[in-house]
Amino acid sequence: MREINVKEVTAAVKQAAMDANYLLGQDMVQAFERGLREEESPAGQEVFRLLLENARIAREELIPICQDCGLVVVFVELGQEVHLIGGNLNEAIQEGVRQGYQEGYLRKSLCHPLTRKNTGDNTPAVIYVSIVPGDRLKLTVVPKGGGSENMSRVHMLRPAAGLAGIKEKIAQTISEAGANACPPLVVGIGLGGTFEQAALLAKKALLREVGTRNPDPQLAALEDEFLTLINNLGIGPAGIGGRLTALAVHFNVMPCHIASLPLAINIQCHASRHKEVIL
Repeated sequence: MREINVKEVTAAVKQAAMDANYLLGQDMVQAFERGLREEESPAGQEVFRLLLENARIAREELIPICQDCGLVVVFVELGQEVHLIGGNLNEAIQEGVRQGYQEGYLRKSLCHPLTRKNTGDNTPAVIYVSIVPGDRLKLTVVPKGGGSENMSRVHMLRPAAGLAGIKEKIAQTISEAGANACPPLVVGIGLGGTFEQAALLAKKALLREVGTRNPDPQLAALEDEFLTLINNLGIGPAGIGGRLTALAVHFNVMPCHIASLPLAINIQCHASRHKEVIL
């Protein structure tokens, strides 16, 4: 049994919250560079130039990639041989978010859904905990912006809708999102499970490195097909037209009830931010 003091968790979450907001992943930077080469629209090319410049400035000056610093989602993979000491895991994560957003001068965007009163410290974060083999604790900190999240959807389809119905809903969702989701996008698709599990599958799909292939050949082919479908919509970078509305489509699938076909589409804007830490 390995002991980890929750103070280490707080420190790790604090730093990850700041790093995620300042340092765009290299996979996204490379995707922007590919986009600049492949986009045919002059206006779209200029969008990619600006995104690359924005990422550079944020990285060098340690300032947020985007003024929307997001609602923090934290995925925890807790090794079953880990013994947490010194306090409560949930409270330690919330304190890390609180410190990161305060000390990192990150915009605090959380409010009560009815009164709209700001919570003042960007907590509470949304936390998902999975128990896994081993003696390590993995934290994935995901600041999720409001614009792309607002345009995400869950569709409870009839099983008879099949692949054609899935395509229709994906095209409809991205078309309705338009410029509001801040393209170029990464699109996470969750298929199967239950109402809430499909949405979680879609959100986790966003964490996969952009540019990597799905290990399942059938799903990899579907990802290519749906990426083409989305890019043929003509929305383009920043919604001003062009070839590249999305940089990637990532699929996660699990079995569902025989009476159901849950489909979740979680859209991520060009500021695809997440940071992993292993303790």
